[in-house]
Amino acid sequence: MGRIAESAGEKARKPGHGAGRDVVVIGAGVAGTSVVLHLVRALLDSERPPVRSVRLVDPHPAGWGLAFGDTDPLLLCNTAVEINSLLADRPGDFVDYLRERGWTGGEKDCVARARMAEYGHDRYAWAREQAAARGVAVDQVHGTAESVHVGGADGAQRVRLADGRELRADEVVVCTGVHRPRIPDGFAVFEGHPHYLDSPYPADRIRRLPPDSRVLVLGSHLSAVDAALLLCRDGHRTTLTSPSGLLPPARVSLSMAVRDFPPLERISLLDPDDPLLEERLTRCVVESVRLLDRRPLRLQTSRAADPVRRLREETKLVEEGACSWADVMVPLIETVIALAPSLRPARRRALMARFSWFTGRYATAMTVVNARRLLACFESGALRMADSYPSGVSFARGVWRVERPDGHVDCFDYVVNATGYHPPVLHWDREGSALHLGDPPARATAVDHLEGDLRVRRAGGAAPERVWVVGVGTHVRIPFANHLRNVVRQARQVARELSGAEIPV
Repeated sequence: MGRIAESAGEKARKPGHGAGRDVVVIGAGVAGTSVVLHLVRALLDSERPPVRSVRLVDPHPAGWGLAFGDTDPLLLCNTAVEINSLLADRPGDFVDYLRERGWTGGEKDCVARARMAEYGHDRYAWAREQAAARGVAVDQVHGTAESVHVGGADGAQRVRLADGRELRADEVVVCTGVHRPRIPDGFAVFEGHPHYLDSPYPADRIRRLPPDSRVLVLGSHLSAVDAALLLCRDGHRTTLTSPSGLLPPARVSLSMAVRDFPPLERISLLDPDDPLLEERLTRCVVESVRLLDRRPLRLQTSRAADPVRRLREETKLVEEGACSWADVMVPLIETVIALAPSLRPARRRALMARFSWFTGRYATAMTVVNARRLLACFESGALRMADSYPSGVSFARGVWRVERPDGHVDCFDYVVNATGYHPPVLHWDREGSALHLGDPPARATAVDHLEGDLRVRRAGGAAPERVWVVGVGTHVRIPFANHLRNVVRQARQVARELSGAEIPV
């Protein structure tokens, strides 16, 4: 922690006097932990900190959110260590943390997700200790926040927890991640069924399955890859199925740009109302890839119809250094994030749909380490890819009967849903006095818009509440809301505002 201490102006300071505002941060994953870390660092540079307490609300320890909080060593981060810092102004902080603990890998390598959770918890502990020395109390409240009641008689917000407790706060930052699994077609009636896992996480759920089970995994993207690897490792006979029938392509990792890309810089100058916006954006992307490799994109990817053959060919391209598109992904993601707020919501959705072939498939490519592991599972016969999605499903006498469109029936012992999660949505109750974080009450109104200050408003044009959103919940404003570099920039932005002497109205 030496470097963090130095950059935060670590030196002898007078303790605080106990006066100031109370802040509640909801969610202790990477977003919430980053908010706390940025806020404490900003307060360390205040002569008299305007904040007297910061409470982090989550049932899990700080840093151990759903995205990274799994101890199974088989589960890897999909991003390079060089872009996993929780500090916006210290991009190498995660690498420094790993090096201090003897790690010798490369900066574009991916590590086990638990290392990221351990890093977040370590930085939170540091922030708590440093804040205490300034008279600022940083603590975690173990529980699940259900709602935020805004603007009470005293102007304060009140965070209500599932167990009935209530926390008073002058300001609230909502950093809840994804928690509600999507429901695959045909399986809604099986929610809660003992032979149906609504998610592969935490991995301990899969480890508890009886030996040598026949398992159907619904999905074929990154969560499904995790599920397949866990199941095959534990000796289960596994089948993947999805409507698309496509596996993610391979790459080394999602990593920092290796150079500047002038064609991408032109995107910020494009007219959001230009009817040719999609075509102009495509040209910028293609020109950027060609700055790295003159070969056309079709020669940097596979067009094989069979998904396993396609993965094998694309893995070989990675190993030969012949897929330069991967080095464009981070700057492209961040350019699209910057462009999105200038687009009307309908246009933004249309643009993302138009580019789903690239941003949707290639932004979520799997690390080549997992690609090799997955190919080994296919080659051993432990894993297979179904050639169609189920047209019907039933369960009787301890067995799933899954019917294909051609009428053939396959039997399985368990089904694992790996189709992903719904993004979190905040809802106003009908009186407009409380924000609900989970299931909305009757006649609730979804928060479907955020301004650049990331503060919640009751309606467009209304005054901002003293409630901010950071992380995945900002998907109503931008695409790729879970992109970590963007999340920590949001955390820094909100922390700077909270650390000010006064909050703008």
